[in-house]
Amino acid sequence: MVESKSRLQIFNTLTRQKELFEPLNPPHVGMYVCGPTVYGDAHLGHARPAVIFDVIFRYLKFFGYQVRYVRNITDVGHLENDADEGEDKVEQKARLERLEPMEVAQYYSNRYHYNMDQLNVLRPSIEPLASGHIIEQQELVKKILSNGFAYEINGSVYFDVEKYSKNYPYGELSGRKLEEMIAFTRALEGKSEKRSPYDFALWKKAQPTHIMRWPSTWSEGFPGWHLECSAMGNKYLGEKFDIHGGGMDLIFPHHEAEIAQSMAAYGNQPVKYWLHNNMVTINGQKMGKSLGNFITLDEIFSGNHPQLEKAYSPMIIRFFILQAHYRSTLDFSNDALQAAEKAFKRLIEAYHQIDKIPSSEASSINIHELRQACFDGMNDDFNSSIVLANLFEAVKMINLTLTGTETLTHDDIELLKLTFNDFLFQILGLADENPSDNSNLVNELMNLLLELRQEARDRKDWATSDRIRERLLKMGIEVKDSKDGPTWKIL
Repeated sequence: MVESKSRLQIFNTLTRQKELFEPLNPPHVGMYVCGPTVYGDAHLGHARPAVIFDVIFRYLKFFGYQVRYVRNITDVGHLENDADEGEDKVEQKARLERLEPMEVAQYYSNRYHYNMDQLNVLRPSIEPLASGHIIEQQELVKKILSNGFAYEINGSVYFDVEKYSKNYPYGELSGRKLEEMIAFTRALEGKSEKRSPYDFALWKKAQPTHIMRWPSTWSEGFPGWHLECSAMGNKYLGEKFDIHGGGMDLIFPHHEAEIAQSMAAYGNQPVKYWLHNNMVTINGQKMGKSLGNFITLDEIFSGNHPQLEKAYSPMIIRFFILQAHYRSTLDFSNDALQAAEKAFKRLIEAYHQIDKIPSSEASSINIHELRQACFDGMNDDFNSSIVLANLFEAVKMINLTLTGTETLTHDDIELLKLTFNDFLFQILGLADENPSDNSNLVNELMNLLLELRQEARDRKDWATSDRIRERLLKMGIEVKDSKDGPTWKIL
């Protein structure tokens, strides 16, 4: 079984990623994930990387790794359109709401944490703020300058991509070539103080209207967006660490810039494995604040959005995210959420049926193979969709044992329950939102509702009767009338 094999096996297919770095050495793991820019409510696009890297964090811990998981919060330096010009996104929100920028950052950080707790996302080991690491960022700029890979102009400092590319390959993570970027950006020349349009800011001199500013050798200003992750990753995980993650949209320019900054400062690759989750789409278009097509998590959990027919719980959203491999696109729709809700309920109901399986002297089903298949799924580049597919195979097995078609020994029944506990709850981080301990309460509430509905029917108040049934149906509870009285079931 996997438990008895080398822990290195969990990375046996990461070579599908571009192989740039040496193998991981247990038992210590350093993992850095780009967190949110806190200027608005968290949406589904924020939830996906949080859930994906939470599962990776859980799986590494499951195998006994000592994981230092760092997930930053960007509260300064992220300018409009991810460029080196324009207003800071947090400042822009502060001006609109007439607040201090740090009020905005704190408010949306708190809301982000609340949503992540709802999704059962574990808190990282360290959650540094960009604004809390200005000194570290300034020291990194000085090092890059002293090594000759940056230049100062008018109080701002820019990374010299062309000079860097003469010493190191720029674009190796994204597969972009400098010559192509030069051709693509030639039309922008002369519109910026940068020597070349593909150079990027390490430090920006603050304009008179810019609120967030710090003193430096070069000017009163603020750090460039790409700088924070390099500085904080180095501070908490060292010059070289194991895993760096984030959304696929961060590969270029953000993560490409991180590699360049670290190579320019320290002369080595900063990360062994780069993991990027794909985007969440709506009708094939990326979901995001800049496009105005995002749906916040609060809207999903409350059902308060025109594209939603009803509210969906946090565990349904977590399950929806984990149905697809993290490198696949995830297309949002009300139908997809309804399907996810039904599927998740099937898994939970099957789990509660395990204790009802009668034990036999022999097993006709190989539970060890099922458990190994779940490990194989996680070992295949953390493929949660394979794990869930195998757990649905287990649902079929449970149903067959309850009808007497298949048999399991007591030990195999316990192993089956352990497999659900390990993979569904501990590793995938899903939770039973309606534990069996509450079943009596649910039954009592349903009996009360059916009594009220029957009273409405007796007085021929068909509108109230129909409204109760329709509201229950929206909640996923079907009521049927028969000559023996009404019955209900969870769909």
